[in-house]
Amino acid sequence: MKTYLENFDNGPGGWTGWISNSQGPKALDISDSCAISRSPWWIDYNHAPPGAGYMHLPYILLTSGTAGEHQREIAGTNRYIAGGFGTDFTHARITLRLKGELLEHGTQLHLLCQGVHNGICTGWILTGQAFAVTEEWTNQTVVCVPDETQWTCLGSRHDRADFYGHTPLATVMGDANANILFVLYPLDVVPMGPIEGDPHILRPEKDYPVWRGRLPEGYLMLDEVRIEFPG
Repeated sequence: MKTYLENFDNGPGGWTGWISNSQGPKALDISDSCAISRSPWWIDYNHAPPGAGYMHLPYILLTSGTAGEHQREIAGTNRYIAGGFGTDFTHARITLRLKGELLEHGTQLHLLCQGVHNGICTGWILTGQAFAVTEEWTNQTVVCVPDETQWTCLGSRHDRADFYGHTPLATVMGDANANILFVLYPLDVVPMGPIEGDPHILRPEKDYPVWRGRLPEGYLMLDEVRIEFPG
């Protein structure tokens, strides 16, 4: 197998968090060779119903292309792209060494793979497998099986269908040319008080306040990411 290994001994290696649609990537706190992400996290509303729903984006890694200037400044050299690991994740084994404290409120930490094909960005979340966040270090592995029953396609909110959509899992697995992420999904997004209009057409925390106490809260410490690709 060809193996990608990031242990954050020499900085973020291309990994970031995310501030918002308008502000883009967020620097991770790199401390004691760990990438640390803390709440409150932005609510990603790009896939609000009729899409698959809302999520937080603690960890993001580009898998191809060239990062923007700001992303290069905060994330350093993307050692995944520099290492030529490619974009075919079919049957890849992804192992995380992690710990943290998380008030989950119904969410779990999942792998998300995204690829752009024919002008449409499609994301698939591996909802059939999850990483448990515990207060002690653990090593946990998920496998990118090409089985759509183990995945959830994100789709798009009502006004982003020109960019987000549905491409078959096999296509995205074979060429996840946008990024991979570790996301907290699903989120229980509830307006704080009455609002005018459909909350899924509006944007949480931009068009209306939400009950933050219903969202996950805490911190994640990522010590190592290992991706084993079939030979």
